[in-house]
Amino acid sequence: MSPSKKPLAATLFYGSASLLLYVLLFLYADQFVAWAEQTKEHKALFLIPVVVAFIFSYFHGAFTGLFWELLGLRAAKSGGKP
Repeated sequence: MSPSKKPLAATLFYGSASLLLYVLLFLYADQFVAWAEQTKEHKALFLIPVVVAFIFSYFHGAFTGLFWELLGLRAAKSGGKP
């Protein structure tokens, strides 16, 4: 893969977004604990950590895939036989 086709900009974007999400999670950890304690009265609050987990999974997964691609590492293709 030529250097111009390497996904540097996308890697930096998803890496920055992932880092920002971790910082926000750290800064608002007390709010997440409060929501967890309130789930006894408000059952729908359980959706908040589920949605946050999906958002983290998307951004961190995209960053990880692009990062390894940027380094030139890819999964081996299976021929169907061991």
